[in-house]
Amino acid sequence: MQFIDELNESQRAAVAYNEGPLLVIAGAGSGKTRVLTYKIAYLLSQGVPAGHILALTFTNKAAREMKSRINKLVGEEVARYLWMGTFHSMCARILRAEAEHIGFTRDFTIYDAADQKSLVKKIVKDLQLDDKIYKSNMVLARISAAKANFVNPEAYAQHEGYAKLDRMERLYKMSSVYAEYNHRLRSANAMDFDDLLMYTVLLLRQNAEVLKRYQERFWHVLVDEYQDTNHTQYLIVKLLSEPQNHICVVGDDAQSIYSFRGATIENILNFQNGYVGAKLFKLERNYRSTQNIVNAANSLIHKNKAQIFKQVYSEKEEGERLRLTGYGNDREESSAVAKQILGLHRLNKRDYEEIAILYRTNAQSRNLEEEMRKLNIPYRIYGGMSFYQRKEIKDAIAYFRLAVNGSDDEALERIVNVPKRGIGDTTMSRVRAAAISEGVSMLRVMQAPDKYSAEISAATGRKLQAFAEKIGEFAKQAAEKDAFEFAQTVLNQSGMMADAALDTTAEGIDRKGNLEELLSGIKQYVDDRTQQGEDTRITDFIHEVSLLTDQDENTDDTTSRITMMTVHSAKGLEFPVVFIVGLEENLFPSAFCQTESEIEEERRLLYVAITRAEQECYLTYASQRWRNGQVNFSNPSRFLKDIDRQYIQQLSAVSAQPSPWVQEPPEFTPWGHPIIYEQKPRYEQPAAAPRSLKPTTGSKPKGTQQTVASEWHEGDRIDHKVFGQGTVKRVYMENDNEKIEIEFDTKGMKTLLLAYAKLNRI
Repeated sequence: MQFIDELNESQRAAVAYNEGPLLVIAGAGSGKTRVLTYKIAYLLSQGVPAGHILALTFTNKAAREMKSRINKLVGEEVARYLWMGTFHSMCARILRAEAEHIGFTRDFTIYDAADQKSLVKKIVKDLQLDDKIYKSNMVLARISAAKANFVNPEAYAQHEGYAKLDRMERLYKMSSVYAEYNHRLRSANAMDFDDLLMYTVLLLRQNAEVLKRYQERFWHVLVDEYQDTNHTQYLIVKLLSEPQNHICVVGDDAQSIYSFRGATIENILNFQNGYVGAKLFKLERNYRSTQNIVNAANSLIHKNKAQIFKQVYSEKEEGERLRLTGYGNDREESSAVAKQILGLHRLNKRDYEEIAILYRTNAQSRNLEEEMRKLNIPYRIYGGMSFYQRKEIKDAIAYFRLAVNGSDDEALERIVNVPKRGIGDTTMSRVRAAAISEGVSMLRVMQAPDKYSAEISAATGRKLQAFAEKIGEFAKQAAEKDAFEFAQTVLNQSGMMADAALDTTAEGIDRKGNLEELLSGIKQYVDDRTQQGEDTRITDFIHEVSLLTDQDENTDDTTSRITMMTVHSAKGLEFPVVFIVGLEENLFPSAFCQTESEIEEERRLLYVAITRAEQECYLTYASQRWRNGQVNFSNPSRFLKDIDRQYIQQLSAVSAQPSPWVQEPPEFTPWGHPIIYEQKPRYEQPAAAPRSLKPTTGSKPKGTQQTVASEWHEGDRIDHKVFGQGTVKRVYMENDNEKIEIEFDTKGMKTLLLAYAKLNRI
């Protein structure tokens, strides 16, 4: 039992307390898992048989790691019969033994996500509902949410809250779908993952003898990450721990960020109300981060009203302040972050593995990935995939490919039923066979199924022809429009954008955001090529993307890489250096968060992000961000004002280094003035002579426009290889760039960088 001496005073007190219900609030980096592990080892060392201890986790990985640590502390023989695992695995174990009590056999099937989707699709078809509205993801998300709250089909049908949500989404028959879904699962002697929890509650509630047997078996119930439990999990824990209430839950209300999965923060906030005589222990020493990082995170999270107050502290070095930088747009932000990382690697000798970039949405990775490639910085997308490897992006690009190359059968087969248009696998196998037999493309067969003896019914033939005609229209537009206009047309007229917009699940919102980010990327591509006088058609963009995705296939896992991920994926991880990007209103916090409780969860999400950093934390935002091919002006996130200014250092947006002299307040600071002021220069900075490409009338602040002396004058007629002939309207200097405005005869007004314009005088 000497191992208990390895703990600090707070940890030791929590481990040794066994007189009743116990709530351990563990601040970020305070050794939460260590306490739970040592507590189980302590119980075993006190003579509690392993078979009488139930420990519930949220991941199999966490359970394995804890079991391994316990084995080292007390020996594998002592710990062998622990009931330790995820909620779902422990409930499945109970249900296998007790299935007949609730009308199942012990060999019941557990449906995975693919099985569930297949079943829902059949139900929607059988009930003659519109599968464009009753999407499997949407339906399953609604059913899962109901089961997380222990709402069965009968209660669902009477629940005004769910009815209101269903009316908003036009899911008027949702209660019928839910009822039929449950009925078919039961008929198949099957359960889904949510059923494992729900039926365990039903089993225990409806069978007093079974309940008593398990209550007597589990002398101690311990729960990890209690802030992530939903209502059904709360009921399981409550039922199994009564009446002796030897229950220990460990978690951090400040890291409750999974309400979209059904997690209920009230479970941890109200624990002491639900368990009479519950003892509260707080683990407040952070072993991970420097003092400045911990203090900054504290000042942020203390703005939340719904919390169990704690004062987390660090005894590590004071460390650097959080570094906040605002940029003009998201492209500048991504470029600066990439250059900063390259500097940390080359100058500060930081290994790439020590660095992480965190963002609020998956779509934000696109710009960052492109900048990493430009500088040859190796990276990995954690908990996700590279932007151009995401399904909806590959689908969109497949449409583009097919429009410019009607013989691309692989692209055709990928998107022929995206979004769903009633063209199935059997039909496509016949089209494929006919195409091979006749030596033509599959698109050619679809244009005239009868001509190629494809053995297709008249109704199906009309669907094939409609699709082929649509691709034919896209092919014409690919030749006439620039890449951005073409992509907008395809995503809208194909139905992909509307299909994503109808799906209001977290997955659907992410999908729509990714498609909008694709459009933003194509718009930037067109603008860049326009400035340089190069072709802007979709073909070149497709080729460029193909080269990018080829690089993504590198599977050399031995290469040191930076890690990029959403903040949700980062929970539980830690890195010496963390960049948190996109700290803007309507992005972080999300535009979908309106109520006070939703905003507080977003604040907790930023708290989680900051506390991933061990030594350095960089915060960035952009005053303009491309979304759906348009520039959106942004304000800095309200959360930046919540962080005490003494823990933040404002950096220059140009160099991302501290400004060495007193300067005017940056235009886009959250508070309207600098976070810190330098009282005197650290070194003398000689005044630099103004730089100009042509003789000017005098220097002006960056961002203003100046007329310049130039070989081009208003009224000159020119010819451009992309836009044709036009008339010069003016020539001026802006941001050290000489620009020319030309009104083209057929393409309208364009502004070009004179250095790249490649103009010929007529």
